[in-house]
Amino acid sequence: MLNFFKANLQWLGVGFLLTFASGFGQTWFISLFAGAIKAEHGLTDGSWGSLYTLATLCSAALMFWRGSVADTIPLSRLAPALSVLFGAACVVMALAWSVWFLGFALFLLRFCGQGMFSHVAMTAMGRWFEAKRGQAVSIANLGHPAGEVVIPLVAVLAIATIGWRTTWVGVAVVLVAVAAPLLWLLLRADRVPEGQAASRDLPGLGGRQWTRSDAIRHWLLPALLPVLLTPGFIGTVVFFHQVHIAGVKGWSLVDMAPGYSAFATATVASAFAAGWAADRFGPQRLLPLLLVPMGIGVALIWPADQTAAWYVALGVIGITQGTASALWGVLLPVVYGTRNLGSIRSLATTVMVISTAIGPGITGILIDRGIAFPTQSLFMGAWCILLAGFCLLIERRLTRELRA
Repeated sequence: MLNFFKANLQWLGVGFLLTFASGFGQTWFISLFAGAIKAEHGLTDGSWGSLYTLATLCSAALMFWRGSVADTIPLSRLAPALSVLFGAACVVMALAWSVWFLGFALFLLRFCGQGMFSHVAMTAMGRWFEAKRGQAVSIANLGHPAGEVVIPLVAVLAIATIGWRTTWVGVAVVLVAVAAPLLWLLLRADRVPEGQAASRDLPGLGGRQWTRSDAIRHWLLPALLPVLLTPGFIGTVVFFHQVHIAGVKGWSLVDMAPGYSAFATATVASAFAAGWAADRFGPQRLLPLLLVPMGIGVALIWPADQTAAWYVALGVIGITQGTASALWGVLLPVVYGTRNLGSIRSLATTVMVISTAIGPGITGILIDRGIAFPTQSLFMGAWCILLAGFCLLIERRLTRELRA
């Protein structure tokens, strides 16, 4: 692992930087500003959640339409350009004087951070690496938990010191003046997987290069839709409704904070373990195990009466999140090849973004109707366990096709 890391530091650094910076468009970061934004614009919890859902759905639509640019535009130009666009979105957020501009800012933030930065990072790992693809994906994905640990601490301090609008300007400066030039420097030369100098495109099932329309018609992608939706849906709503959970349980947010460390630690450990297992046994073997930890973790929220149980719940949920980040980064190029990987990944990423959009809206409506989130979590846990059984059937059929 250490030799692999040293030999590929430049390329792995690109993936890490992209996933780390994607945090500025993730739900957990934007939610840090929710109180100030709602007070500034006179929004209720319902109107704020609805605006967030609409902006995220619009970003998912654009992701589906333009995500294939990862196949047609060299990453050396695409990544820095996206970083500048991301910075512009932060400026719009800082200057937003109306709800309309606020919604536009959210749309750009979600498209760049939740969508394109993560999408480009995983597309690059899938295309650049072959034998050690699982390890590469796991290392690149370290940017997500690293951002979850570092960025909130700095952001909370900045908001208290210079205000929420100026903090967004600071984020824009980081993206444009630091991330964009660094990405350009790291990507001055392209990378070809070892042993693939003559042909950069690695085939998928049947020795062919699949297009997005081929993947949609194939049985696997439709079968995977609920599996793609579930981790994003549950992971988002657990964080989105943390204030509600604290109120129901009688906990304080300060006491709940160590849960994020448990989540990040479990995410990192499981990502490395899943990356190794995907390279060793095949990524499809992870499918039946993917949702079991999340099912157990989210169900634990229902009976929990001590914050220690909250830490355990987030830690177990983190196992699924880490496994998922490694699984999709390895499975899609194995099944569909690498020539049109950006186009196919954009479809999968769109589904994941949609799941993060609809989650807060659906669960928020249920809360308004008297069904507290801890009660909802019990049903989410049961859904995960049922879906794990379905994944076992998917794994068996896909393994047969890969062997053939």
